[in-house]
Amino acid sequence: MEIRSVGVVGLGTMGAGIAEVFARAGLSVTAVEADPDALSRGMAILDRSLGRAVSRGKLTEDEHAQIIGRVRPGPAMASLAGADLVIEVVPEQLAIKRQILAELDRVSRPDTIIATNTSSLSVTTIAAASAHPGRVVGMHFFNPAPAMRLVEVVTTVLTEPSAGQAVTALAGRLGKTPVQVTDRAGFVANALLLPYLNHAVRLLETGYATRDDIDLAVTAGIGLPMGPLALLDLIGLDTSLAILEVLDREFGGTRYTPAPLLRRLTDAGRTGRKTGRGFYEYPAQRVAVSGDSTQQAEADQPAAPGTVTLIDPVAAADGSGNGVRGPAGPPSDRSAELASLMAAAGINVTRNPAHPSDLVIVAIGTEGGVIGPAAAAGRTAESVGLHLARPDLAELVATPVTSAGALAAARGLIGRLGLRAVRSADRPGLLVGALLYPHLRDAVAMVDEGYATSADVDTAMTLGCGYPRGPIRLLADAGVATVVEGLRAMHAGYGDPAFAPSPLMTQYAQGGLSPVGHGD
Repeated sequence: MEIRSVGVVGLGTMGAGIAEVFARAGLSVTAVEADPDALSRGMAILDRSLGRAVSRGKLTEDEHAQIIGRVRPGPAMASLAGADLVIEVVPEQLAIKRQILAELDRVSRPDTIIATNTSSLSVTTIAAASAHPGRVVGMHFFNPAPAMRLVEVVTTVLTEPSAGQAVTALAGRLGKTPVQVTDRAGFVANALLLPYLNHAVRLLETGYATRDDIDLAVTAGIGLPMGPLALLDLIGLDTSLAILEVLDREFGGTRYTPAPLLRRLTDAGRTGRKTGRGFYEYPAQRVAVSGDSTQQAEADQPAAPGTVTLIDPVAAADGSGNGVRGPAGPPSDRSAELASLMAAAGINVTRNPAHPSDLVIVAIGTEGGVIGPAAAAGRTAESVGLHLARPDLAELVATPVTSAGALAAARGLIGRLGLRAVRSADRPGLLVGALLYPHLRDAVAMVDEGYATSADVDTAMTLGCGYPRGPIRLLADAGVATVVEGLRAMHAGYGDPAFAPSPLMTQYAQGGLSPVGHGD
């Protein structure tokens, strides 16, 4: 069926945005709110949004008037009787949504498609409240609806194929990019985003890394536009907690079980930007939403060491040379790069631990492991691990016995090299990998399970969550073999099955295949 007229039940911020999307596409819209004052506020939200578009030159005054003229406030549910599609945008509570569907059964045509904008609740359970469950579809818009291009179209085992096809076609007419999936908690975007955000909270609450370093590791080390803790503040900690609880009920496991700190902050009313306090304080003169490290803002940058002892664990392990005691064998790429950077900055480099120096740097990979080479060199208190996560970002790793002086010297070295730095615990994955690798594993597992294609996964995360590149593309860029190796180290170190590489990821690595385009 061709959808020409639509109804929107619930005209809060999200409902008003969805009504605007429909009206901009030329559809006739009837907006229903139980509270007359709320209906007036919703219409005002819509009018202000269109007014901003006019002020930015995106719309003319005539277009503004035409669009707002297509939206008719409805005094009651009965005013939706002629709609081809009705979407409910009421609070994310199952009882309320089921009540709305029961009311729509009484007033709408039998062939009217009923859509729910739920972001995490079971569409099947919502549909079960209808006398016509075959016409119920999930149509999940992202906030702000006028700007965000993704729409997740969710069908159930009861949905008639024609209903899913009609809604998918409608999303295209609206100028959106639809991703059609079946009913599963979190669908694509939330099922991938929330476990990653939850893991970041766990790293913070266990003292693995600081708030600022966690967010900087993501923005500078992975290239995402916002760090996970700043993003949780933007979404709302209470909203994120509610979605995680739904995911945990369906899937279980450490990735979905809400971090205790997330629950405590929510209980304390620190739910993010909307309350002025979350992981960060709002408003503030400077909010580190991009994850700027306070280390880098310090005016009293420590002096750089004059001479650095560079220890290469790889050279020691591969039998090509001692790398720890006596003359080093051929250096690995990681230590050669560090030596080159230090030499270019005018810092003397020695590879002999017996030579006096101001600092010992252990050139580690994402697997970590500073204490062993440091102890073998007899320089544990003076040793700091260093890993170049990106050409301009270093991960600094101390051992339990690293001295404050060594850490200060390492910070001075980073400043001399012109790098940014994050501190990480000496654990498999370090900080960037600990955040990124399980996230990529979740994405490939979703493809492996046949729930979504790799193209749909990347589309959902780029258009729905603002990623510059989707997880599958990020995996290809990072190197599948590198990520698999990192995950295996994390799995061995923690014993958590959530860190074990998925079978499909392992096959990609074994076959030397790019994950981009596979599983589509």
